[in-house]
Amino acid sequence: MFEAAEIGHKMDKAAYAAEIPALREALLEAQWALHADGRFPVIVLIAGVDGAGKGETVNTLNEWMDPRHIRTIAFDGSSDEEAERPRMWRYWRELPRKGQIGIFFGSWYTDPIVDRVWGKTGKKALALEIERINHFERMLADEGALILKFWFHLDKQSQRKRLEKIDADPVMSWQVTRADWQQFKRYDRYYAVAEHTLRLTSAGHAPWIVVEGRDARYRQYTVGSVLLAAIRKHLEQRPMPASGVALPELPADGRNVLNQMKLGRKLGDRKYAHELAQLQGELNQLARSKKFRERSVICAFEGMDAAGKGGAIRRVTAALDARQYRIIPIAAPTDEERAQPYLWRFWRHLPRRGRFTLYDRSWYGRVLVERVEGFCQPADWQRAYAEINQFEQELVDAGGILCKFWLQVSQDEQLRRFREREETRFKHFKITEQDWRNREKWPHYELAAAEMIERTSTAIGPWTLVEAEDKNWARVKVLRTLVERIEVALDRS
Repeated sequence: MFEAAEIGHKMDKAAYAAEIPALREALLEAQWALHADGRFPVIVLIAGVDGAGKGETVNTLNEWMDPRHIRTIAFDGSSDEEAERPRMWRYWRELPRKGQIGIFFGSWYTDPIVDRVWGKTGKKALALEIERINHFERMLADEGALILKFWFHLDKQSQRKRLEKIDADPVMSWQVTRADWQQFKRYDRYYAVAEHTLRLTSAGHAPWIVVEGRDARYRQYTVGSVLLAAIRKHLEQRPMPASGVALPELPADGRNVLNQMKLGRKLGDRKYAHELAQLQGELNQLARSKKFRERSVICAFEGMDAAGKGGAIRRVTAALDARQYRIIPIAAPTDEERAQPYLWRFWRHLPRRGRFTLYDRSWYGRVLVERVEGFCQPADWQRAYAEINQFEQELVDAGGILCKFWLQVSQDEQLRRFREREETRFKHFKITEQDWRNREKWPHYELAAAEMIERTSTAIGPWTLVEAEDKNWARVKVLRTLVERIEVALDRS
């Protein structure tokens, strides 16, 4: 991919002076149009070899555009907070919101390439990271993001001259470190790994643009022009019209994984009290164990309205130190959350090592309420299954222990609990008009949930179906499952 960049493109001073004023004006107009449109973010990746003008170009872009709607994020070594979460967490949390431009100076490509160059990882690990990156960028593009990736290239001789020139300048020499010269010694290796990675990650929705870095005027004009043309083209694309609600269809035999559950399981109060205390004690011991300091727990609680998710969560947290867990209730997305990719609001709350995060409803809303109520396009919820499976794989790969619970009750029991909530003063807040409307669509929610369970119950993230007609039984089953999953995970550590 780099051969064309080694031709030695240049731009003379007169041409640069003539072209830049109009380019700057057009970029500002495009940036303001992007902000006013507010349908998508622009993600610009700046990468390449040392000395090729990456920093100068980033400074130029910030100078040319409105600083209120452009943000530069520079990444170097990960902090303790970042190291204790999945690798992509640090990038998810910095994504620009719709209508803004985010410049990533260093990105999700840096560590995989550098680690392979220095022999810290092998071919298999790099291939896995490339697959993960392609999935991530495909998801961002499907969410509407405009992604542009610029690789600044210098041939080996030009890089040496550039580093020597900067190193010899008393004012600029701080820009070249011992690490830069050590990296230069591995130029050939870096060239090969980078070219291989770029070739496998350049796609129409997230292309690599290789920029020859010897001439400052050429590289600045090239990056500015490409960015301008891409924003204009993306603004011209109009969203697909709403296609209506695609409700799940009833199977021919009327059977599914949920309506075949035996909901009559019960647990007497005395046995419940004994087992609850025992399991909470076991959970507390596991959470304070030395091995658990290197793990985290992510729990997703889903189920029909009034199935007892909140009560089950409270029995879990009663066994834990309050400093060790967070409960994340998921409702309709806020304006801030709607301005980001769908999974952003779940990534941002992932726990550090030694901690628990319990989601009261979760990322499965896209294939449940959003699907049934028509809040998203069919293409969005159809691709969400694969996105969710990939998300969960990343959680587990980073040491997370994932537990997913579906709590099921009958329609008759749900009706009884709804009426009880209406009649009990301190439970009024638990019942809304939306709950009654959802009840009318019970068959559709049940079928959507059954399909969700079948398509996302995996070896690393199996669903636990909880018979929740009896609250005692449901709470003990949740606790027992959680204890068993943590025990198995810690035994394998």
